[in-house]
Amino acid sequence: MKTDFIQEFNALPLLTSSKNTIMNFSNLKVIELASVLAGPSVGMFFAELGAQVIKIENKRTNGDVTRNWKLPNEDKDAVSAYFSSINWGKKHLFIDYSNDEDYNTVLQLLMDADIVICNFKQGAAAKFNLDYPSIKALNPSIIYAQLNGFESTPERVAFDVVLQAECGYMYMNGQKDSPPTKMPLALMDILAAHQLKEGILVALLNKATTGKGSYVESSLEEAAISSLANQATNWLMNKKIPQRIGSLHPNIAPYGDVFQTKDHKELVLAIGSDAQFQKFCRLLGSEELSKKSTFLTNETRVKNRALLKEALTNLILNYNRDELIEACIKNGIPMGAVRNMQEVFETPTAQKMILEEQVGNQNTKRVKTIAFKISE
Repeated sequence: MKTDFIQEFNALPLLTSSKNTIMNFSNLKVIELASVLAGPSVGMFFAELGAQVIKIENKRTNGDVTRNWKLPNEDKDAVSAYFSSINWGKKHLFIDYSNDEDYNTVLQLLMDADIVICNFKQGAAAKFNLDYPSIKALNPSIIYAQLNGFESTPERVAFDVVLQAECGYMYMNGQKDSPPTKMPLALMDILAAHQLKEGILVALLNKATTGKGSYVESSLEEAAISSLANQATNWLMNKKIPQRIGSLHPNIAPYGDVFQTKDHKELVLAIGSDAQFQKFCRLLGSEELSKKSTFLTNETRVKNRALLKEALTNLILNYNRDELIEACIKNGIPMGAVRNMQEVFETPTAQKMILEEQVGNQNTKRVKTIAFKISE
């Protein structure tokens, strides 16, 4: 009976998206024993590449908790936009691990799986005999990918905003006079998901040459710290603790400065060199500005940010946003429009990155996690 169930389950339709890539993982079977954002994001990555991804959800809690993370205006009976964002192209199976038949169904699925993605809390995997040694005994060639929260204190509950606080992001994010501010998306989860994807892909390469499975492990804490980049090095080399300066760059000016244009729209500058600054001043009809001693080099511009912002504000107010951006593009000057989400998805690139899926009577949408192309 259990075998019949697996055959019936495997016959369910599977969505795939392998366009624009050489690699097609249609022969790959991925079991997702993960919830919320980071782990499911890894699963969706493989689904987009054509893999068969089976998401195991907790029957006793009505599935992944994000099914209920809804905006005030979302239909209470519909699947949430949050859940939809990272659960495209998967088969969903609701399981109660305490039920023998359900549990054996999971074991059967794992017996011929290529990858299992987990984010079990400390001790939970071993409790259900779903830890790496147990599954490896069942399937020696499996790639077991475990995503943890805190590397330093594994027993600690890890949510994105807590990691943003603990790993320095909130302290340095926000305006000068604002309190520590979290970024408006779960970036720590996204960074950790990328780390786990990379680890799994390396493990697949190893398996292709050795035939052996692997244990791949990453944590939100390590992913967050590894992504501090130049802000970490500013401390490590110069003992400079990054402060809240809004969108400004600590080492470059004018970079991250936001200006309003004549048509009451906003744009941001990203001037990265003295040559770019000189070209920009010429474009604005104020070449003499770039020759002032206070703005002559990047070093002096960083020291005199407030004066520079005032001078550029008055000049930029003479232009409409789109015409100034177009002129900057032609002259190789980095500048961008500050767009809201509606404006972002009016662009051709964003439009091409929308994935749709029918769930019941509901048409769900999300953005592709794959933003690369491989061609021969």
